[in-house]
Amino acid sequence: MSEERQRTLYGRRRGKKLRAGQEALLDTLLPRLLVSVPPEPQKIDPAALFGGACEIWLEVGFGAGEHLVWQAEQHPDVGLIGCEPYMNGVAKCLAHIERTGVGNVRLFTDDARLVMGALPDQSLSRAFVLFPDPWPKTRHHKRRFVQRDTLDILARLLKPGSELRLATDDPSYLPWMVEHACTHPAFMWLAERPADWRSRPDDWPPTRYEQKMLAGHKPVFLRFRRV
Repeated sequence: MSEERQRTLYGRRRGKKLRAGQEALLDTLLPRLLVSVPPEPQKIDPAALFGGACEIWLEVGFGAGEHLVWQAEQHPDVGLIGCEPYMNGVAKCLAHIERTGVGNVRLFTDDARLVMGALPDQSLSRAFVLFPDPWPKTRHHKRRFVQRDTLDILARLLKPGSELRLATDDPSYLPWMVEHACTHPAFMWLAERPADWRSRPDDWPPTRYEQKMLAGHKPVFLRFRRV
């Protein structure tokens, strides 16, 4: 197995006990939406996942799925792949999918690097990495998702002119994100003034996590173009 395909997750997979309805969604709806990683050297076929989708977007760590499902509702002609290993969040996302009836979302419930390693080159038109675990202790910085190797993979997957969106509320992760993404030759930061990254773009909806957990914190919203 290649380095890209190795599972490098840290942290828990489950939290408090799920309700019966949530467990039922994991048993019935999730299998219909799951993305499978084929054995190497095969690649995932996005057309087979979404049919006639005009674009494919990827969200890494979708939390409870509110942003993912909102984007699916607003862009019904786009296929969205959401990656989230925390099964309590997956169950909440499934509830949003069932409630809204969106049909253009597919889910991967393991390390996002696995599905990234199996996607074809230049298959994505947008990627989101929103509020990843900051791993604030210095000895844990190697666990941060935003690293040169993951940016290399995203650069391979994103089409020229497409967009990478990063967000964090952690003061130590912001300079890390900016340094790693801005020094990567494949990405150009789109901010021209502080308001461009301190203010939420119109097509970037707030989530319950942000409203509940970010009270007193100032999230930042970073947009980069694949050059």
